[in-house]
Amino acid sequence: MSTPTTVRNPSDLARVLPPDVSAATFDTAIGELIAALGEDGVHVDPELVGRYDDEFPVTGDLSFTASAVVFPATTEDVQEIVRIANRHLIPLHAISTGKNLGYGGASPRVAGSIVVHVGKRMNRILELNGKFAYALIEPGVTYFELYQAIQDAGLPLWIDAPDLSWGSIVGNILDRGVGYTPYGNHSLWKSGMEIVLPDGDLLRTGMGGLPGSNTWQLFAPSFGPQPDNLFEQSNFGIVTKLGIQLMGAPPAAETFQITFDNPEDLEAIIDLMLPLRINMAPLQNVPVLRNIFLDAAQVSRRSDWYTGEGPIPDDVVERMKAELNLGYWNFYGTVYGPPPVVEQYLQIIEGAFSQIPGSRFHTTRTRPHSADDRGAHTLHDRHRINTGIPTIEEANLMNWLPDGAHMGFSPLSAPDGADALRQFRMVKQRADEFSVDYAAQFVIGLREMHHISLLLYTKTDPAQRDKTLRLVHELIDEAAQNGYGEYRAHHAWADQVAATYSFNDNAQRRFNERIKDALDPNGILNPGKAGIWPARLRGRGL
Repeated sequence: MSTPTTVRNPSDLARVLPPDVSAATFDTAIGELIAALGEDGVHVDPELVGRYDDEFPVTGDLSFTASAVVFPATTEDVQEIVRIANRHLIPLHAISTGKNLGYGGASPRVAGSIVVHVGKRMNRILELNGKFAYALIEPGVTYFELYQAIQDAGLPLWIDAPDLSWGSIVGNILDRGVGYTPYGNHSLWKSGMEIVLPDGDLLRTGMGGLPGSNTWQLFAPSFGPQPDNLFEQSNFGIVTKLGIQLMGAPPAAETFQITFDNPEDLEAIIDLMLPLRINMAPLQNVPVLRNIFLDAAQVSRRSDWYTGEGPIPDDVVERMKAELNLGYWNFYGTVYGPPPVVEQYLQIIEGAFSQIPGSRFHTTRTRPHSADDRGAHTLHDRHRINTGIPTIEEANLMNWLPDGAHMGFSPLSAPDGADALRQFRMVKQRADEFSVDYAAQFVIGLREMHHISLLLYTKTDPAQRDKTLRLVHELIDEAAQNGYGEYRAHHAWADQVAATYSFNDNAQRRFNERIKDALDPNGILNPGKAGIWPARLRGRGL
C-alpha cells in the first residue's frame, strides 16, 4: 500500500507571503510567534512547510501553499497565535492532522496563510469515561489512538471510524465526515466543544458554560441557542477540545455482502433498501453500495485489467466481475444484537434483496478472507470498520493508477432509486466523456444518501489532473441544475459549490458572511473556507 506524497518541485521552494502583508510585517509576526511558542513551535523552512501542500494537488501552481506552520501545545498558545495574527492581519489556516485527502488535505485556501497544526502537540485523550460512554479529546487524537486507549482500558465500547482511520476524530467531525456503525453520523454524537474564537476569546459550548457541571459530554445543548454546528465546515473558531459519545459493544455482529450484476439494478436496490433502513432495523448501521471499480481497486491495479485509453470496456468489466466474484454493485452492511436477532435480521435482508435477479448473498462466515478470493477483501474490511475497528485499507485505491489520487464529488440525494440512478448516469456519462475512472460509493443514511464519487487521476500528470478538475466543475453545475447539492468540497471548488445554494440571492452565504464579519472582523481565520469570505478579502478573486 502506498501513502500519498506531496509533488511540490524543488524549484518551488520559495516563501509565499499572504495577501497585503509585506516581508517586514511577516518577519515581525514570525518573531512574535517564536517568542510565544519557542523555536521548535514555529517553522518557515519552505521544505518543511511544503509538506502541508495538498497531497492530491488539483492545480500546477502555488495557489494553496502556506508561508509557515506553527505547533501550539495548549489552548492558551492558540489564543496567542490568533492575537498575533490579528495584529498583523495574517491569515491562519487551522488543521487538526491535515488528512482531509481529496478535499484539500492540510493546505490553506489562501496562499501565504500560516498553518496552525493544532493536532501536532495537542493530541491528548483528556478523559475516557466507561460509565457514561464518552471521551473528551484534543484535535490530534486519531481513530487508531482512541481505539487503542479503549482496548487498553478493557472497556466494552466502540468507536465509529471513517474509511481511512489515520486522521483526526475532531477534524473528521468538523468537516462533517461519516462512519458506518449505528453511530455513523459523526456530527450527531459530538457533545461539548472548547473553541478559540477569531479574536482570541474562549468559548465552551453546551453545559461546558456552567462552572462545575459534570454533564458537558452528556448533554450537548444547554440554555438558549446551541451554536456547536456553526463550527462545522466553517471558519468561525478553532476547536481545542471536543466530547465524543461512544457506542456500547453489542453481544454479536455479522457483516454481509450482496452482489448485483447490472448497473441498472441500482434503482431497485435503493428502493428495496429504504424500508429496511428508515426503521433502523434490520439495516441498523450505515450501509454502503459500491461499484466494481471501487472494490477492484482495493486488490488490483487498472493495468491488471486494461492498458488502453478511454473508459474501461464492458467486456473487461465483465471479466473483473467474474474473476473477483463481485457484481457491478456490491452492497455491505452489518447487523447487531443477540445471536438469534442477528440471524433473523440476516434472513430478512437476504429475502428482501433476493427479489433482484442474479443477486448473491454472502457473510464473513460464508465467504472467508483468503488469497484465493480477492473479492472477499472488502467484505472483511467493512466488517472491521462496521464493528469499531479502524483500518486504512481503503488507501489501496491510490494504487489503481500510478501516483494515484482522487478528486471528490459528493452530491446528496434522497434515498430514492430514481434519484440514485439519475445521479449515477450523470456522473458515469461525464466521467466517460473525460476518460476518467469513477469509483462510486453510495453511503445511505436514514433519510438521505451521500454519493461519494471518487474521480481518479495520476497526480504527476498535468493533463490528467486538469481534465479531472474540469470534470468536477461541470458536474457541480449539472448536479445543481437537477437539484443536487454537494455536502463537502475541496478549496478549489468551494466557492462554486457555495454559489449553487442560491435561494433568495444566496441567503445562506450572506448569513454566513454576517457571522464571519461579526466574529472575525479582521478576517484572519481560514478565509474562504466553505466559500465563506471575510469583508477584507471578499470579491478579490483569491
